[in-house]
Amino acid sequence: MKWAYQECRRGDIIRVKLGSVYHYGIFVSDDEVIAFGLPPTAENLRRQDEIKVLSTDIETFSCGKLIETAKLSFTEKRRSNPPDKIVELSRARLGEGGYSLIHNNCEHFVNEVVFGQSFSRQEQEARDKWRKFLQKKNNTRG
Repeated sequence: MKWAYQECRRGDIIRVKLGSVYHYGIFVSDDEVIAFGLPPTAENLRRQDEIKVLSTDIETFSCGKLIETAKLSFTEKRRSNPPDKIVELSRARLGEGGYSLIHNNCEHFVNEVVFGQSFSRQEQEARDKWRKFLQKKNNTRG
């Protein structure tokens, strides 16, 4: 999946970079972005058990940052749900909880409603970096 600064369309995966992490959502309109929680900013920090799937406007979602739109490859497009189904699946999950930074975050959410599979590249990259760090640390001990 590639990312571009382009006009958002109904059912698109969008993201905004906040510090060192991305916050993901599903674009419905300028008045509606469905995401697993508000962007992780100082004023939005909550306990994980309080984070829910919600609908917000594009300004609140973006926190004034540039929004990137997912550009799906041919294969990804074939695997993805159509835009109206993505919006329907997203709306059906409004109010859902169970947030976990590692196992069930905003990126997991968008991938599940778009592709039917819950995964997070961001989380996988963090795990890979941690493994490499541990391997390097263990190799220097020996």
